[in-house]
Amino acid sequence: MNTYVSVDWKSKYKAWYESMICMLQMKSSHLDPTEHTPRTMQNSSSSKLPSQVWLQYGSCPNGTIPIRRSSNNHQTNSYSHPRKVIVTPSHSFSVALTEIYSYSGAKGNIKVWKPFVESVSDYSSSQVMLRNGPLTAFETAQAGWAVNPFVYNDAKTRLFAYWSVDGMRNTGCFDLTCPGFVQTSQQILLGGDLDPYYGAEISIQISKDPNTNNWWFKFNDKEVGYWPGDIFQLMKYQATSVRWGGEVYSQKVGTHPHTETAMGNGQFSDHVFRRSGTITGMLIEANSNPPRQPDPETMFVSSDEWSCYDAYLLTRHVPEPVFLYGGPGGRNNPMC
Repeated sequence: MNTYVSVDWKSKYKAWYESMICMLQMKSSHLDPTEHTPRTMQNSSSSKLPSQVWLQYGSCPNGTIPIRRSSNNHQTNSYSHPRKVIVTPSHSFSVALTEIYSYSGAKGNIKVWKPFVESVSDYSSSQVMLRNGPLTAFETAQAGWAVNPFVYNDAKTRLFAYWSVDGMRNTGCFDLTCPGFVQTSQQILLGGDLDPYYGAEISIQISKDPNTNNWWFKFNDKEVGYWPGDIFQLMKYQATSVRWGGEVYSQKVGTHPHTETAMGNGQFSDHVFRRSGTITGMLIEANSNPPRQPDPETMFVSSDEWSCYDAYLLTRHVPEPVFLYGGPGGRNNPMC
């Protein structure tokens, strides 16, 4: 997952972004906190958890949004930063996915961990992802939590939103570090510290507004903002794949010695005690219908490096599918 946009992207979208200032959608026209939500989801513990840490120190005035500031020694220029952080093959996914319908939304409850990240250029994330397009040039909108020292200048677990239109290569970025995502919430901080949620679940939902084609992001059932439909071509209308799971980015993925950056909490999938990366409450909006649980027979799991990070979909003797994933990478793991 690349962090910053290229110069070509800036020139291509500059006029579009400037025009968006007068076209902001401040609230989705279709989302409701409880409408069409299965009963098992309405009582989720995630809605009872504490708010983000920064709110302990104040709130934003009307007409403003919270934006995380990096320290002075951290580069934030999204157009001049070296391209070495742009993802090529240097990423490893372990996901549960479904690709049988056209999709206008997805949701998941992701357990929050703080995985070990080996170097400042590595990161580990867990997310809900929607995408459309060819394997090497897909469009995507995704959100979840990440430990990303390069973007956030620390090793804390933080809330993120991300998008790309060319397979995470030259376009797109995290949070508000480039034009793209439009934040409307005064209460939710992108890049905000999720430490109070450690070991508990957060709810992540992405849903397309049928009236504007904007893709809305909700965190714990609160609207954060949206990816404008106009930044996409294929995904302006629909997604063709929904993926829940983890990702590790490193130049040492797929090599030996392998990166020691962990996925999830650094443990392989644990379907007995669920002491690993865990995602519950997986919902899809298929063929523009209300959210529902995906049929287990339409889901499958995938891992790019099974000996480093694995994946397990629990479907038997449970009321809903549960996805378990993760692993230590090369840390104390000679098989990786």
